[in-house]
Amino acid sequence: MPYEDLLAQIQACPKECNCPQNFPRAVYCDSKGLKNIPNIPPYTWYLYLQNNLIETVPSDALQNATQLRWVNLNRNKITSDGVGEGVLGGMKHLAHLYMDDNLLSTVPSPLPVSLEHLRLSRNRISKIPAGTFVGLDKLNLLDLQGNKLMDDAVTEVSLKGLTNLVQINLAKNQLSSMPLGLPPSTTQLFLDGNNIEKIPADYFKGLPKVAFLRLNYNKLGSGGVPKDIFNISSILDLQLSHNQLTEVPVIPSGLEHLYLDHNKIASMFYFNKIKKCFWNLKDCYLENVSKCLTQFLLVSFQV
Repeated sequence: MPYEDLLAQIQACPKECNCPQNFPRAVYCDSKGLKNIPNIPPYTWYLYLQNNLIETVPSDALQNATQLRWVNLNRNKITSDGVGEGVLGGMKHLAHLYMDDNLLSTVPSPLPVSLEHLRLSRNRISKIPAGTFVGLDKLNLLDLQGNKLMDDAVTEVSLKGLTNLVQINLAKNQLSSMPLGLPPSTTQLFLDGNNIEKIPADYFKGLPKVAFLRLNYNKLGSGGVPKDIFNISSILDLQLSHNQLTEVPVIPSGLEHLYLDHNKIASMFYFNKIKKCFWNLKDCYLENVSKCLTQFLLVSFQV
């Protein structure tokens, strides 16, 4: 940073915040009991405002900080009505936006096209406005866990635009079915703690890259899980703990991590395929399964 810019940055540092000279593009305003966003210096890239009492982000709150790359607003009291029109979309360089643990009822919109990571966990979000993600070609991580999203909120229309998404976290919402509209680029799909009872037979045909699949703490029974649904070469980590499965599903030979504990598994119908696949596993968690299956595993894992 040129000396003139450095001097201007330090001189403009808000009295409520800390602007270290050895990291001049960062402004630390976290855990200060702030109710409003102070004037942010013009050459700020990293802005930390977490753990405050902020309720609103006015349209002009960040108008001077045009170079922001990273904004952390976690653990405040920001509502959807409190997010000023255009305040987020106007950040042309913003790559990381964190607004976990606030009071949002909808995903903020518009968002900057430069965004790569969006974290909105543990809010009160029940709606994703149509077109919210259109144009966000760089967004690869979307965290919406711990909200109030139902099936009608997670659709092809609401998720349109997420062409390069890698990880989506929809855990601990109110979903009763597998979410629709996920892009083919999806690699990590987290759906723990919902009310999902079944998986359509062709669900993963549109997700050729899925490698990490978490469905712990749902209501999946073997009747709602087609026998070959998880037999996909791309899957490396499969988590199905705390469901109502009575049979071990067919698993791919390349699977590395398998979680089936706290189910009602008693059937060894797929004995041969299971035995072959288990030798490739690095981790296998099968607590609270039937006695016969436990004995089988003890024998199978002996070297």
